[in-house]
Amino acid sequence: MKLPLYQVDAFASNPFEGNPAAVIPLNTWLEDDLLQKIAEENNLSETAFFVQHEENFQLRWFTPMEEVDLCGHATLAAAHVLFMHLGYAKAQVCFLTRSGSLYVRRTPQGYAMDFPATEIDVIEAPEALLNGLGNCKPREVRAGFDYVVVLENEAAVKTLVPDFSAWHSLDKRGVVVTAKGDKVDFVSRCFFPKLRVNEDPVTGSAHCELAPFWARKLDKTKLTGIQLSARTGTVECQVVNERVVLCGQVADYLTAEISL
Repeated sequence: MKLPLYQVDAFASNPFEGNPAAVIPLNTWLEDDLLQKIAEENNLSETAFFVQHEENFQLRWFTPMEEVDLCGHATLAAAHVLFMHLGYAKAQVCFLTRSGSLYVRRTPQGYAMDFPATEIDVIEAPEALLNGLGNCKPREVRAGFDYVVVLENEAAVKTLVPDFSAWHSLDKRGVVVTAKGDKVDFVSRCFFPKLRVNEDPVTGSAHCELAPFWARKLDKTKLTGIQLSARTGTVECQVVNERVVLCGQVADYLTAEISL
């Protein structure tokens, strides 16, 4: 069996920026165990698989460790493959996912994704979370599907050196640290050691938590966020009622074929 594989860099205008994702179009679904093995073999933060379903596409995301409920950069990557490589002619594509229907449309600046917003509530920080921060003291700690740690400033986010071993016992997907940006609205870094992704380069789904939070803090609905990983990535965000529109570009890197 031969399967096409596309590896692209999401939230990037050039290769080697943003967040790499593998995209594998399928005619029908393979066994879950095989999907997981492919994702593990790819060894990227996410591998996206999709199957056409009537006018829409069923979409699933796998880390090297397990399937996840929501992934922004791999959704962006899947839409790019459909539009640019598979001849999808409509202006907007609908993906059917564990997180509901997700829409991606082409724009002159790249792609715009329409995702559900996630509110993050103030919580008392678990001891393990604080241990992983070392000497870095948070201004506040919140939680959605990740722990969101608000730090004093951009420099604190940039220089943080987490103790990942302390975070394996946490009950959330991962840890997102954020602060008001020096030149943009906010900055962040995202850590998912439980998923064997210690630091994710650019995390679209985390911005579903961050954009509503900073929109309220800064009293604005259009925001620019930069994820301060080694590769760096820019995410343009707009909060619209209970949705978040995330905009970004995609750069091609690799087209290949899997032999099974």
